[in-house]
Amino acid sequence: MDLSNLKPAEGSVKNKGKRVGRGQGSGKGGTAARGHKGAKSRSGYSTKVGFEGGQMPLQRRVPKFGFKNINRVEYLGVNLDTLQKLVDEKKINDTVDFVTLLDLGLAHKNDLVKILGRGELKSKLKVTAHKFTASAKAAIEAVGGEAVTL
Repeated sequence: MDLSNLKPAEGSVKNKGKRVGRGQGSGKGGTAARGHKGAKSRSGYSTKVGFEGGQMPLQRRVPKFGFKNINRVEYLGVNLDTLQKLVDEKKINDTVDFVTLLDLGLAHKNDLVKILGRGELKSKLKVTAHKFTASAKAAIEAVGGEAVTL
């Protein structure tokens, strides 16, 4: 085998495709199967996202309302019952911090974690997070644990 007789693997090439724009004799010369005139016949044409052929696009037709605060801080909530379940499954023992939550797949590296107060906590834990609700903090401290804010 050498470079002069290389071929693609059997069945890997489905069709050769028609070579357009190679003169009138090919049957696909002239307009090169693009039709006559219009944006789609030109080179470099690409559709704009949401373009509807000149009709007012849906994104501009629909009324806008409300307010998006660009400074809003989003927290990922982790409830006390989730922590208790992890203790019962022996996945955590006495400390819960951000790295532990990352390893368990409860948070991603750029998340801010807030401990929420749903459920009850029976075991003494040292919990480290970005934020706590008042009820969560009280519940953690009620069983002798510690709530540390990052």
